[in-house]
Amino acid sequence: MAKAAGAKQEIEKLREEIRQHEYLYYVLDEPEISDAAFDRLVNRLKALEAENPKLVTPDSPTQRVGGAPREGFPSVRHARPMLSLDNAYSEEELREFDRRVRELAGREKIEYIAEHKFDGLSISLQYENGMLARAVTRGDGTTGEDVTLNIRTIRSVPLRVDAGALKKAGLRGDFEVRGEVMMTREAFEALNRAQEQAGGKLFANPRNAAAGAVRVLDPAITAERRLEFFAYYLLADGKAAFEKHSESLQALKSLHFRASEDWKLCAGIDDVLDYCAKWDSKREKLPYEIDGVVVKVNRSSLQAELGFTARAPRWAIAYKYPAAQETTVVNDILVQVGRTGALTPVAVLEPVQVGGVTVSRSTLHNMDEIDRLGLRIGDTVLIERAGEVIPKVLKVVKEGKSRKTFRMPEDCPECGSRIHKAEDEVAYRCVNASCPAKRKESLLHFAGRHAMNIDGLGEKIVNHLVEQKMVEDFADLYALRLEPLAALERMGEKSAQNLLNEIEASKKNSLARLIFALGIRFIGERTGQLLAEQFSTLEELAAASEEQLVEVPEVGPKVAASIAEFFSEPANRELIKRLRKAGVHPTAEKREVKSQKLAGKSFVFTGALAHRSREEAGELVQQHGGKVSGSVSKKTDYVVVGADPGSKHDKARELGVTILSEAEFEKLLGI
Repeated sequence: MAKAAGAKQEIEKLREEIRQHEYLYYVLDEPEISDAAFDRLVNRLKALEAENPKLVTPDSPTQRVGGAPREGFPSVRHARPMLSLDNAYSEEELREFDRRVRELAGREKIEYIAEHKFDGLSISLQYENGMLARAVTRGDGTTGEDVTLNIRTIRSVPLRVDAGALKKAGLRGDFEVRGEVMMTREAFEALNRAQEQAGGKLFANPRNAAAGAVRVLDPAITAERRLEFFAYYLLADGKAAFEKHSESLQALKSLHFRASEDWKLCAGIDDVLDYCAKWDSKREKLPYEIDGVVVKVNRSSLQAELGFTARAPRWAIAYKYPAAQETTVVNDILVQVGRTGALTPVAVLEPVQVGGVTVSRSTLHNMDEIDRLGLRIGDTVLIERAGEVIPKVLKVVKEGKSRKTFRMPEDCPECGSRIHKAEDEVAYRCVNASCPAKRKESLLHFAGRHAMNIDGLGEKIVNHLVEQKMVEDFADLYALRLEPLAALERMGEKSAQNLLNEIEASKKNSLARLIFALGIRFIGERTGQLLAEQFSTLEELAAASEEQLVEVPEVGPKVAASIAEFFSEPANRELIKRLRKAGVHPTAEKREVKSQKLAGKSFVFTGALAHRSREEAGELVQQHGGKVSGSVSKKTDYVVVGADPGSKHDKARELGVTILSEAEFEKLLGI
């Protein structure tokens, strides 16, 4: 009993500590500890909760992501409608709004709150007894979708609000917070880089990316998108929680919600107009996008008196900043090769002033976008620079007299290697690992801690090596010599020798590390390990067919195709020969086999297992001589099914493959 009591006390202490660090990091942007230290706290909590499952609570920081993907979202009716706002596009329209408000209120002057109009997805967070009970989208204003599991993954959303903070704010445990789910510019750019690398569809803007992330059926995907929540409204019993909206904004901060600090209490409409003008010139410097200013009557009693129209409140309006748009001619379309090898078409424009900036180029993203626009070289296009430094082409407004069709090149413009394109992807890409456009990023990845672990080969050194043409690919690293290396800027003989020692030591790394280091698309550390367990050498992996590759655990058709594509490139095969000649030729470390009771048997896992992860179950199979595959075929002996199984379950039934529950699988193993 004493042990359980001690565990409970430590768990509560850890939860409070983690919540405080989440608030400091995700809300205030003022972390006090390193990521590694934070991870240690979370891992300790996970371990204690695993040992004491009865002590796990819904508001624990470990419960932000949980559950398998769902089939849909249930509908929830709002306690108070979430209506859209009327829009104003000019000073005259804002003054007309002010005139209507003063006339309806019978007052000469109105106090307003002006705040940023976030460009995101509106969400209602409903708390019961201080804990997040549900999160609901705006929907049609009356009824929205329950997206609670997804919203729980957003670190700036408190899963529980401290009772002391509620008491201090004068609130009971049941209340509602409304706000906007958004994505910062940095997170949006990182997402599109990842999409580009994976050959997926690029998102048009952060709002679309955030909205799509909230409405995916798998909360794990939402968690990957690095979303933020900004609160802007506080309700209690379906009504404004305080007499003044300014008091609600202050209370939200004290309750540890992320809320804008850039709102202003305005004595009248002239103050509002000053605020709008100020932020129009400063909004590009914000870490997130705003597309205007929301103006609200400050007094809640006056809001109630003014009421609503059928579609919008009479006491609030959204002032929208005008988008900077111009027309110009597309003189040419060039191709840029990105750091991942993806080819991006870029429009070369007749230079034009857009929002005070001279614009001469605009990305066209991919061939699908060019086809959607119906764009040809010589056409006149409408371009926009709104919330983005790089402008975008909106549409063709006039076809050119001598318009020319653009086609993607067959060979890489940087290295001359053949261009690859998968049927199910929009991206064209160069897979030559030594392509000059990819060289620096490839070398940094190769030298990374989880790859070949070459300490000292950082960004500055890689830049010098590439710029001095001392290194063009991975194999060149093993031909470096002390004297020219020591002559590099800020290097010196001692540092150069240390780096050469690190490079030499990397020859002894495992095959799994080398496979990961090559930078093959979709191949992470774990997949590299699984491939190394299946194939004895890099040459054996290079010679494997796609059919052989999908027999490797967790390797599906898409990953197999990527591996085959990489090794089909002559430049990559030549690189492997040069690595071997340089002495980089590791062989696989074979797995320890405990028995042969499953020898010759092939397993596929689908759905969520109760007692272990699918990876751990696969490890058990291989320890007893069996094989694990990522796809079901006639050669599959068993499909082990957990909760919420996917299409592999259906395929197994269709092919007549033996289906096992987790309990039957354990019985087969003798667990």
